[in-house]
Amino acid sequence: MFHWIDWTVSESGQGYFAATMRLAVPLLLAALGGVYCERAGVVNVGLEGMMLSGALSASLVASGTGSAVAGLFAGVATGILVAALLAVFTVVLPCDPVVSGISLNLLAVGGTTFAFRAVVGTGGTSHPSPTIGATPVPGLRDIPVLGPLLFDQTYLVYVALAAVVVTRVVLRRTGWGLLIRACGEHPAAADSVGLDVNRTRFVCLLVSGGLAGLGGVFVSLVSSSQFVENMTAGRGYIALAILILGRRSAFGVLAASLLFGLGDAFQLRAQLSHSGIPFEFLLMIPYVLTMLMPAVFGRRLYTPAALGVPFRRGQR
Repeated sequence: MFHWIDWTVSESGQGYFAATMRLAVPLLLAALGGVYCERAGVVNVGLEGMMLSGALSASLVASGTGSAVAGLFAGVATGILVAALLAVFTVVLPCDPVVSGISLNLLAVGGTTFAFRAVVGTGGTSHPSPTIGATPVPGLRDIPVLGPLLFDQTYLVYVALAAVVVTRVVLRRTGWGLLIRACGEHPAAADSVGLDVNRTRFVCLLVSGGLAGLGGVFVSLVSSSQFVENMTAGRGYIALAILILGRRSAFGVLAASLLFGLGDAFQLRAQLSHSGIPFEFLLMIPYVLTMLMPAVFGRRLYTPAALGVPFRRGQR
């Protein structure tokens, strides 16, 4: 027990928890985006494509302009545009949301690879771009455990944590949040009092795309300084599992993201410690968690009543 406490406050332990937070944030941002659209009744399997597209545009714009902030806005805007494309197919037409989302992800993999090679060639990585570095809080960064975890991080970590609180307040304390939940639980009732269900779902998908795009920005401008083909490596799918495991709630998603970040940090640490375990098995840890956790807690999970059900005005 005392050995564990000593390790927790040691430099090694604090670095481990700080890495957990950094690895959890892109998952958290994408999963928070999923909270909005799925609480409105729209299944969003396209989080991976939104993250990957945002990561590419952020890296290219930041490299081309020399400004990480410009790259950040480009990544968010790209995520919104990709989400708008998905919204056209799943809300306006509407097509099957799962098929549309998977198709979007495949399109993003091929499209980003093509665009990347067209711009920078076939070398496999882009030129180094400006990164978003840490923004330590003086005086608070030296607090054991909590200092490195919360107060010696990039400002995008603070944005992600603020987004958790904002999402909770919006969904539980505002009229728009009530409308979102009504569209996910009983869209016909919402329509009967004059509310525009499909417009709400469309907007929620755009919000989802912006947050997922911001998660992609984190991957390409914080976790790395270069874009690599398919660099999100399935994080969008992990975010979807986090969304389900977190019961589609803001704080539930935060807890699940930290759990997955902890597992990811563990596999990285195990690789560096030369544990003797083949690194291929260590790389599997986040994806094994993705399969196991929803299966273990599946009976306790929450699903909106009208999730994945298309809506037509006047429908009862």
